[in-house]
Amino acid sequence: MLAGAIGVNWGSLMSHRLPPSTVVRMLKDNSINKVKLFDADGSTVNAFARTGIELMLGIPNDQLSHLARDYNNAQRWVTHNVTKYLHIGGFDIKYIAVGNEPFLESFNGAFIDVTLPALKNIHRALVEAGISHHMKPTVPLNADVYDSPADSPIPSSGNFRADIRKHMVQLVHFLHAINAPFIINIYPFLSLYQNPNFPMDFAFFEGRGKPLDDAGVIYTNVLDANHDTLIWSLKKAGVPDMKVIVGEIGWPTDGDKNANVKQAKRFYDGLLTKLARGKGTPMRPGRMEVYLFALIDEDLKSVLPGNFERHWGIFTYDGRPKFQMDISTGRGRDKYLVGAKGVEYLAEQWCVLNDEAAGGIFERIPASVNYACSNADCTSLGYGCSCGGLDQKGNVSYAFNAYFQAQDQDERACDFQGLAKIEKKNASQNGCLFPVQILSSRAIRTVTGVELCPLLKIFVALILLHNYFFTC
Repeated sequence: MLAGAIGVNWGSLMSHRLPPSTVVRMLKDNSINKVKLFDADGSTVNAFARTGIELMLGIPNDQLSHLARDYNNAQRWVTHNVTKYLHIGGFDIKYIAVGNEPFLESFNGAFIDVTLPALKNIHRALVEAGISHHMKPTVPLNADVYDSPADSPIPSSGNFRADIRKHMVQLVHFLHAINAPFIINIYPFLSLYQNPNFPMDFAFFEGRGKPLDDAGVIYTNVLDANHDTLIWSLKKAGVPDMKVIVGEIGWPTDGDKNANVKQAKRFYDGLLTKLARGKGTPMRPGRMEVYLFALIDEDLKSVLPGNFERHWGIFTYDGRPKFQMDISTGRGRDKYLVGAKGVEYLAEQWCVLNDEAAGGIFERIPASVNYACSNADCTSLGYGCSCGGLDQKGNVSYAFNAYFQAQDQDERACDFQGLAKIEKKNASQNGCLFPVQILSSRAIRTVTGVELCPLLKIFVALILLHNYFFTC
């Protein structure tokens, strides 16, 4: 059974969010009793009152310096985001995630000197509030904080990254001292995405590929190997018995040739079966605790790591389950999860290319598509993606409609210098969904953190050649 072993990550980088009450009901309907948040937004946290769902509240990286600089700032954060809920009653807050992957290599050390001080200040505030015995602060970290040398790529050779080893040793000893867990994010999909020579079967759990032999310890999948590289790193740091939680793990369903529903179902089927067996890993036998990433797709996530970033959800943007999975028992009893109930949508209308537009149409299309996709989500248009097979008109129409829906179907958002028109006929085609957006609890008008320019330059050039492909 998987009760208590499975949680989910619920992010908020969406242009149109489902109401928190709707999402919480969906969680309850699917017996999901653990949720990891990336902030402590009041409207979201309040929805969990008297639900029995265990929470991990998040503190964004951009607050770490503020919390590290002055203990009073940390004390105020705890007062406003934790103790007020406990005074009300009916909330189960178990962990405070201080930062999110703050030692990620791509951050170039921006948070290295402030993470531990912020963590210590938050812990002190919890102690002084009298709640540190049942609520622990921790720091979710990416698996890039440890590695094995290239000439000995086995778990037992693993150690914390040389450039941050001193900081990691200090961090894990503090976490161990306060009895807080080490939270690690492991992504088998990224192992495959980042290395074209990575053996695909090793990302899954059937044991089809060539096993990894570590002095007689056999590894048949990358999750176990990666996890035990961490265990060896902790051992070398002097905390071999430290509790480990997998804070993020999942498989995206679009935005790359290997990101699709078929592969995602294969991954989750294997993962859930593994967790249900409770065998753990060679270096850490027993039950594993994991948080699936993610609950719902987020169309405002940065695509710098890849277009797949907006498609990690096991539910679509409007709360529909993407595939069958046995999240209850892990025994392969496939059924669709219970979707969001009572979802309200905008009108059933779509913005598409106007075939009757005045002359010079092809000269005007590139800039219009560039604008649309810079301000809406076009990541499904890539080669090998769910909408990668559209023709010339379909590609342009998809881009126009994406922008139109992102702008809450404002008629002015379906003009594009006379190139577009609104129609009532469903524009979806060839297995590609042209979505109608939901009525949001918190509409966000502008798309932030989007870096599509290099791809769009390619896209525009291909438009002019009548070959609409958006490189995944």
